[in-house]
Amino acid sequence: MNSLQQIGTFDTGRALQQQKRTATITSLLIAILLMALIGVTLAFIFHHSEKQVIPKILARVDNSKTEQEIAKPKMKIDIVRKLSAPSLASVPVITVNAQSSVAVPVSHVVVDQASLDFGIGDDFSGGFEGDGFESGGRRSTFFNQDSDAERVVYVIDYSASMRGKRDSLMRKELKNSVETMLPGTQFGMIFFAGPAWVAGDDVSDGVVTDSKGKTYQWTKGGSHSSWMPDGDLQKVSWKTMDDKEYKRLTEVVQKTPLVLGTVWTHPIFMALEMDPAPQVIYFMTDGAAGRSEQWAEEIGKRARRTKTVINTVAMMVPKAEEPLKEIAKKTGGVFTVVNEDGSREVRK
Repeated sequence: MNSLQQIGTFDTGRALQQQKRTATITSLLIAILLMALIGVTLAFIFHHSEKQVIPKILARVDNSKTEQEIAKPKMKIDIVRKLSAPSLASVPVITVNAQSSVAVPVSHVVVDQASLDFGIGDDFSGGFEGDGFESGGRRSTFFNQDSDAERVVYVIDYSASMRGKRDSLMRKELKNSVETMLPGTQFGMIFFAGPAWVAGDDVSDGVVTDSKGKTYQWTKGGSHSSWMPDGDLQKVSWKTMDDKEYKRLTEVVQKTPLVLGTVWTHPIFMALEMDPAPQVIYFMTDGAAGRSEQWAEEIGKRARRTKTVINTVAMMVPKAEEPLKEIAKKTGGVFTVVNEDGSREVRK
């Protein structure tokens, strides 16, 4: 090997060693910088992940007051007791001498809308005491007999014996009752003399013709109190009081003529046969029917079966006073006498 070749080989070796040295230093620097970066990162993470210590809050308790008064709201409880309507046994008898200038007793029949059971148990003679009755608003009234029943039937005497003062007083009271009845009240109105018919029907020579043209024949026996239906009794349907009925009934009450005869059992049975049965019947007559006492017993039995109260009115103290009083007593109703001067009194 000549000298030139030796020099070239030597220079190449030096260059390689220099490169190795430079690469090694560079690697070390990079490693040192990388380690420093990692250390700074870990330190940052560790610093922010330290558990925060929540300082304790110390409260100073003032022991100077051992008790703390707390104002408690006061509650007032008003207890409203359910009042029973007065028993018939406690209704006073009051006689007045004027028709309108002095007060008259007002008998109020109250019907529990949740139940149609009147009185105590199955016996109407117990009067109005007990939980079957509650005070309520008046839905209808007739000769000072008030009722809040939702189903009411009028059974009114239109016989010829009502002529004169009785007739005018009856029509005036009935018209007033119609005009003051609450709208929505279900009602029926039956007139009677010898025959019995629904108010508004036509009656001529013992033949009743209803609003649809159907006829019902009545036959007369040996007296004015012996009229009988020739077939089944006329069926009576419920009507609802509204403006149309106010107008119609007002006219009917005033224009219906009186008819011969006095038989009041058939119209009461017509009322009791209505479906559903009436809660209250207002029954007014000026005369006695044949076998009145026996019919009073039968009417009382039927009314008890249908849970119907019958309020009776004796116009000008008729001979039927005792039977009417008995009907009212047996059904839990009120018996009222209308005297000759127009005054009214409740009798027991």
